Amino acid sequence: MINRLILFIAASSLAQPAFAADPIYQNWHALRGQAAPPVAAAVRLPTFKGPVTVLDGRTLWFGTLGNGYKVRLAGIDTCELPQWALNPKWTNREKQQAPSPVPCGPFAKAWLKRTVGNRPTTCVGLAYANDGIPVAQCTTNGVDLAAEMLRVGWARLDSPYINAQYYAYQTNAMAARYGMWGTYVLDMNEWRRKAVDKTLDRHPIADFNLLAERKSEISPPFADARNKPKRTDR
Repeated sequence: MINRLILFIAASSLAQPAFAADPIYQNWHALRGQAAPPVAAAVRLPTFKGPVTVLDGRTLWFGTLGNGYKVRLAGIDTCELPQWALNPKWTNREKQQAPSPVPCGPFAKAWLKRTVGNRPTTCVGLAYANDGIPVAQCTTNGVDLAAEMLRVGWARLDSPYINAQYYAYQTNAMAARYGMWGTYVLDMNEWRRKAVDKTLDRHPIADFNLLAERKSEISPPFADARNKPKRTDR
């Protein structure tokens, strides 16, 4: 166990590379304790400081509108703003045709905004994402924003090669069904590939249909449903 923690801590001290392909979430547990893949020579990135505007659950904006920098929290992924999750507590199926929608993207943004407040934020650049946006470790008033999003369940790890504290926060949130872990929610990478309408006018039924044909599942209620007995009368 100690050796595994050492490997996690060593991996977390390196700049995390942007993954060219989506990692398979279901296999991450098998990667625990393994060394991270080789990392190319680190590129020196700037440190961003000052007040921010929260754009979504993992993206900050430093500066004024039209003149600033977009920075993404390192190590996590969150629902996109138009993305819906579903409440698994669907009891009265005669009166309600589908589970109640949960705006997981806006909820993630709201929690990050609440954590940041009006306080200045510091982001230490680690790498560039595939789309050119700086990826950074960001803190507000001493709070690691990525860790906080994992702790409350409105974010998930975007790589298995993350420090032990991040992994523990996610595991605890999943067990307690915090945030999105208490919903049916499509893996964000699959949502981005499949969602045709990515505007804020997207209707919940669109994500209900995507969930029905999902290839990747990340929330525990899916497993709960699979493990229920087929017969419920005894």
